[in-house]
Amino acid sequence: MADSFAPPLHAAALLAPSDPAPFTVHQAQGRSPFLLIADHAGRQVPAALASLGLPQAELDRHIGWDIGIAGVTRALAGLLDAWAIEQTYSRLVIDCNRPPGAPGRFAPVSDHTVVPGNQALDTAAQDARVREIFDPYHQRIATELDARSAAGIPTILIAMHSFTPAMQGVARPWHAGVLYQRDARFAHALLHALRAEGDLVVGDNQPYAVSDATDYAIPVHAEARGLAHVELEIRQDLIADSAGQTAWAQRLARVLKQLEPAFA
Repeated sequence: MADSFAPPLHAAALLAPSDPAPFTVHQAQGRSPFLLIADHAGRQVPAALASLGLPQAELDRHIGWDIGIAGVTRALAGLLDAWAIEQTYSRLVIDCNRPPGAPGRFAPVSDHTVVPGNQALDTAAQDARVREIFDPYHQRIATELDARSAAGIPTILIAMHSFTPAMQGVARPWHAGVLYQRDARFAHALLHALRAEGDLVVGDNQPYAVSDATDYAIPVHAEARGLAHVELEIRQDLIADSAGQTAWAQRLARVLKQLEPAFA
């Protein structure tokens, strides 16, 4: 069930009552130390933005969302009994893993696709997307982390993402990647555990790496709080259907449970 959320009463309100809430929480009473966040789980666009001027086929591509990661996150949350949150709106509306001022936060072009609804956005339009989508999502994560801290509940934060098998015409050989910045404790443990599976090519800070300039969730929610964490990337062709999503959730649940005692 989604936590209650009402769009603010504001002259420049973006979300209408008929638009979905900016996030959905799963396993709200989950007892696991693992806490899952999915910044790019959704591909919705507020009705007022008229699909950003794009056909649905473009929003369905990897530029619009992290294909397959919502299903993996939900299934993994169930297997672990872990609190999880999914962000509802397309990363083309606002990228909820980009800090203020980062290129691509309101991408005017993504993987050669021009996004008409993101051309020459004024400050008011940007502020509405931050206020009604980005802020409520991240405030909900912060509220949960605050509550867990106050209750003395250990937390291992897993930022769930997926990546396209090829980018700019270059094939990506990894099945998954573990990403980190200042604190590699949990990321390195997960990297070794996944490589030990024997059938996976796992990237070490590949195909991306976490940085303050390009990432919001890990620096703000994990590093600043001193939490064990990782940003996990899974290749999209491996989780494009329910069978793949279930298989990866089962694999991850098994591996994460093995690592849990050393970090919780």
